Amino acid sequence: MKYNFDEVNNRLGTYCTQWDYIEDRFGEKDLLPFSISDTDFKIPKPITEKILEVAKHEIYGYTRWNHHDFKSSICEFYKRRHNCDMKEDWVLYSPSVMYSVSLLIRLLSKPKDKVVTFNPMYDSFFTVVEDNDRILVSHSLKHENNTFVIDFNLLEEQLKDASILLLCSPHNPTGRVWTKEEMEKMVGICKKYDVSIISDEIHMDILIKDRLHLPLLKYYDVYKNIYTASSCSKTLNVPGLIGSYAIIPDEKIRDAFLHQTRRKDFLNSVSIFGMYATMVGYTSCDDYIDQMIEYLKGNMKYVEDFIRDNLKDFSFEIPDATYLAWIDARKVPFTSEEIQDALVHVGKVAIMKGEVYGDNGAKYLRMNCGCPRSKLEEGMKRLKKAMDWLYEQKK
Repeated sequence: MKYNFDEVNNRLGTYCTQWDYIEDRFGEKDLLPFSISDTDFKIPKPITEKILEVAKHEIYGYTRWNHHDFKSSICEFYKRRHNCDMKEDWVLYSPSVMYSVSLLIRLLSKPKDKVVTFNPMYDSFFTVVEDNDRILVSHSLKHENNTFVIDFNLLEEQLKDASILLLCSPHNPTGRVWTKEEMEKMVGICKKYDVSIISDEIHMDILIKDRLHLPLLKYYDVYKNIYTASSCSKTLNVPGLIGSYAIIPDEKIRDAFLHQTRRKDFLNSVSIFGMYATMVGYTSCDDYIDQMIEYLKGNMKYVEDFIRDNLKDFSFEIPDATYLAWIDARKVPFTSEEIQDALVHVGKVAIMKGEVYGDNGAKYLRMNCGCPRSKLEEGMKRLKKAMDWLYEQKK
């Protein structure tokens, strides 16, 4: 079916984190938000229809995830969309990707062990490592040719005495899709030093450029100590329905994961709506994914053109993946604090500052473009209004 991503949907008054609670992060109400990573798009029609069908049953008892329908939907999706094979037994339910990452860190390392991850990084990576009493080793990606690349000499030095490489693939916030060569090098170094790899692949389906996402699981024949956490929630906009999954080939670690979820954290029963969202989303919604990607390409092109024509000191490279625009403001003659103050108080627009994602994100902005074009156009106008005001004050 044909989806209308131009449709404007009012999310105010729905307890929406991005819209109703924007003041928590930016200190002001009534801002146009481009912050937290969910979209303003309605979910795929088949998921809505299944949710309504289940709701009409009017019984929401304990629900089991450990069955063929749930696990095979994930296996078949990976095979169809990413040409990646796995065994059903490897698939485990988890309430969220970051729950899986947190538990895997505890299962694969000891307190005070080192965990290497890339900077800039998804901001929850800071806390998931440090609050689990591990040592965060930050690998600063190098700025080269309007993108971010890995310094493999440095990475190998950092991994020599580390326990885990925590990977974000595709990468949030830069939008990088790691190339075949990069993936092979990372896996090779980790194998050399017996370092476990945990890959957060929640953005894997939102490929903006002509790039091929390579699931870490494709390297299982090369290296066995690999673990994946993902969800359909970013792609299909269903985080509020609750549900994700971990892919754990290692039987011992898989059993330990299940022991923790069942006997210590008592996460035996799945959200029935989240389970159906995954099953239906991964079997019946490819048309939604394909159309959304095309729409997001247009959004990114709009941002690129607007910045080129209206914001001379900014630069922007359309990302390989994600609906997150990583906007370079390093040549702008104002501090990040001055830019944020003008965005909030003059432009009345909420865009994340790059420092949230580590010191290597300084003087960048991360803008969520998963929204109708009209909202994005208004957001860019507000960004320009804020910057025009700053330049005027400088005169």
